[in-house]
Amino acid sequence: MPDLLIELFSEEIPARMQARAREDLKTMVTNGLVEAGLTYASSGAFSTPRRLTLTIEGLSAQSRPVREERKGPSATAPDAAIQGFLRSTGLTLDQLERRADKKGETLYAAIEKPGRAAAEIIAEVLEATIRNFPWPKSMRWGSGTLKWVRPLHSILCLLTDEAGSTVVPMTVEGITTTNTTEGHRFLSPGRFTVTGFDDYATRLKRAHVVLDSAEREAAIWQGAQNLAFAAGMEVVEDKGLLTEVVGLVEWPVPLMGRIAEDFLHLPPEVLQTSMKEHQKFFSVKNPKTGRIEGFITVANTQPADQGATILKGNQKVLTARLSDARFFYENNLRVAKAGMGEWLEGLKAVTFHNKLGSQADRIARIAALAREIAPLVGADALLAEQAANLAKADLRSSMVGEFPELQGLMGMYYARAANLPDAVALAARDHYSPLGPSDAVPTDPVSVAVALADKIDTLTGFWAIDEKPTGSKDPFALRRAALGVIRLVLGNGVRVALWEKCLPALDRAYDAARKSKDAASTTQGGAFLGSVGVTTSTPQGKRIEPRLDDLLSFFHDRLKVFLKDQGIRHDVIDACLAMPGNDDLTLLVKRAEALAAFLKTEDGPNLMQGYKRANTILTQAEQKDGVEYSFGADPKFAETDEERALFTALDQAEAAITPAMGAEDFPAAMAAMAKLRAPIDAFFTAVQVNSDNQITRRNRLNLLHRIRAICSDVADLTKIEG
Repeated sequence: MPDLLIELFSEEIPARMQARAREDLKTMVTNGLVEAGLTYASSGAFSTPRRLTLTIEGLSAQSRPVREERKGPSATAPDAAIQGFLRSTGLTLDQLERRADKKGETLYAAIEKPGRAAAEIIAEVLEATIRNFPWPKSMRWGSGTLKWVRPLHSILCLLTDEAGSTVVPMTVEGITTTNTTEGHRFLSPGRFTVTGFDDYATRLKRAHVVLDSAEREAAIWQGAQNLAFAAGMEVVEDKGLLTEVVGLVEWPVPLMGRIAEDFLHLPPEVLQTSMKEHQKFFSVKNPKTGRIEGFITVANTQPADQGATILKGNQKVLTARLSDARFFYENNLRVAKAGMGEWLEGLKAVTFHNKLGSQADRIARIAALAREIAPLVGADALLAEQAANLAKADLRSSMVGEFPELQGLMGMYYARAANLPDAVALAARDHYSPLGPSDAVPTDPVSVAVALADKIDTLTGFWAIDEKPTGSKDPFALRRAALGVIRLVLGNGVRVALWEKCLPALDRAYDAARKSKDAASTTQGGAFLGSVGVTTSTPQGKRIEPRLDDLLSFFHDRLKVFLKDQGIRHDVIDACLAMPGNDDLTLLVKRAEALAAFLKTEDGPNLMQGYKRANTILTQAEQKDGVEYSFGADPKFAETDEERALFTALDQAEAAITPAMGAEDFPAAMAAMAKLRAPIDAFFTAVQVNSDNQITRRNRLNLLHRIRAICSDVADLTKIEG
């Protein structure tokens, strides 16, 4: 069985597109071959800045013959119908079969398609792949119509078996397939012939091209670490930058340079970001001082002078870049030391959202909310308000203007330069966190208060103007904000009723929307009023509560996703969401964790069976009789030992569960509930609930109600599946 080698050789492919492109190439080609009737043993895709490569091993030499049977019209059908069927099958009338059925004779066509050579199929599939390749961005060049990410120069397509290798003949827009490729642009110019994948990979390496991106990544990282270690320093790990640099070089050669003393006083994050964004340098840290003192650049060549010329040029450019950063930083420090008033005033002219006012308006809302939240997280209310007022001041700084990813972090440095309390500085740094599922959760009380206020204001604001996520679209990252609130609350054990905190926040958002509407009404005729759903005739509480209910449901949906990742079943979450206080996320999760643990015990599923049996019998009886059996269960009407034992067990369980629930000791409540398993099982084994004696029947139904009521104090067990 032959092996297939494909290489699409072009000008430099952007690094960010290479990983997806090699997977798309493998998927499109292998799927096309399989759909055409070929099989294969394995495949692998590779990429360098100038090539996409696919190797397929154990490819079948030709597709299998296919016999297709197609039912046609009746033998007595009009001639036009029969002729149409013949045209669709490519057969003649005497080649059709006649088969008897209930309505007479029906015509059938047996169409046989012979197997096709692999080369013929490969040519069709590869051409379709090239013409329909899903590049995020593509271009045309010359006078042709072909689109590719960069001009496509050559196509290598080779089938190799025991007899040797042959080129699969194909031409796309004047580019004819060959068995040749090129090595490194400068170190090994010129084309050379290959006979198969092993020969191809070996000769490429001789021509200064490392085909496997994983091998290039390992070489870059190991080389960088060796250089740093030799200088008594260490490389700052940056996986994203490493992946990008791998896509920029075919023959990686790491080189290490030093940062001039003039720039070492800059914050390490400034140095790191500037070098990464502008020049794709890795930062090198001195572990003794904690400062960024060097850099690693990766050359795409083998320099003759050990990289001295390359480093000299890089350091010249780096000096210019860091001079700009130093100017920004030192100029910003002067504003910070003056109290940041200039920046805060400037935020009045920065629009947060055209329906929610300026950044200054938003900061005022966050500050008010942070002051309210502070006592709940153990923070000083005035300090939280001060931190919220200053947390976003760095948005007007030139450093954040140059590097937006440093927002918050630079706010910390500026707050410290202004001799503000460290809690204020930490809040400036941390109030955006957590940004994602792997991001650390702030723990300083002031930071927690400001971070919660920031995210709750974002959510209530966009809910107020009806800008909610729809489907996969979430342009304002509201799902991330809700998850951030959840992680902040749970990570710090915060006891906060979201309803109480979102209510005033939503009211402030409505006020902001109303002001924006009033400001816009002179040019828009007041049309904005209806777009946010604000009506002046409805009482305020009634107006905002429906949207607040919707927002809390959004929180619960995000919480379900979060807890599912923690291994808690969706029905367990639903059972706890149905209980009072479900806007207290910490309480809700404590309940869910206890219930999930209970259901994993031996008693849990068995008790659930008894509970559901009791609930089913009771519900059916109440529907049939038109009454509610919720009062009057009396042990004096018990006729069996099992009934009396259940009365005793329920009394004991209730006596234990009630104080446990009051203390929010859900594991203790579950443990007390678990003791009901045996008496409930014994009761249903020995007792017929629907007795002919109506007094006995009513007493037993009221007893079932006690089972339901006591168990339902813990969670709504009707939501539990299975």
